[in-house]
Amino acid sequence: MEFMICMPLKIRRMLQNVLILITVFFTSFCNLNADDSLVGDRKGTFALIKTDKGTLPVQLFPKSAPQTVSHFIKLSQKGFYDGIIFHRVIEDFMAQTGDPLGNGTGGPGYQFADEINAKALGLDKILLRDAPEFHGRLQNYVIRSMKITSQQELDRRQNEANRIYSNLMKMSVMDFLIKSGYQYNDQLDSKKALRGSVAMANSGPNTNGSQFFINQVDTPHLDGLHTVFGQLIGNYEILDKIITSGNGKSKILSIKILKR
Repeated sequence: MEFMICMPLKIRRMLQNVLILITVFFTSFCNLNADDSLVGDRKGTFALIKTDKGTLPVQLFPKSAPQTVSHFIKLSQKGFYDGIIFHRVIEDFMAQTGDPLGNGTGGPGYQFADEINAKALGLDKILLRDAPEFHGRLQNYVIRSMKITSQQELDRRQNEANRIYSNLMKMSVMDFLIKSGYQYNDQLDSKKALRGSVAMANSGPNTNGSQFFINQVDTPHLDGLHTVFGQLIGNYEILDKIITSGNGKSKILSIKILKR
């Protein structure tokens, strides 16, 4: 310290600036390593989603959803997600983000297809009658297919609607979803929408962009509808904080892609 005091002011300030830079570098380096340690000794491709509530470590599934993971990695590395809020969070459901507009309508300027194997999810073996989580969707499908536009018309044609509904209940969930416009790829190793699953948000078949959500609970009613491309592997309490905070109260600071 005495040595620095005896030095000329200009040189002393220069050394002080160098020390500050070194401190910042090592602090950042330690923080990066701390985030990397969330992955442990796992092998694969990971996304470290740094938020203002903490870091969400996610293992990506390039074999299950190769194009989806590729799009996500490219957007992450370009800094697309930096500063984007979690615009839609629902307790005991999920946290959704990835919209640059922050209102649920934005995206990267393009859309791409779903990557889902309904058979890998077992949807070809489950009949609609045994899957109550899809019954609401089935009712809406019947009403749309009959082009019913009012409650009065539905009341008048209720017997016809019931016959169609009963016949469709005999179908598998997969066949019903195909009938609804979804397309599936039998070559993919698709994952179910479980607690911690990271999946693409969409507005219907093949409308993926940049928005994605992270499940707080299992969501079997989303199987076959959304491409699952990753899994949270720790820090579930961070996800809980994001959801508890409410809509728009949390944001992504950066996303680091890590391959091992």
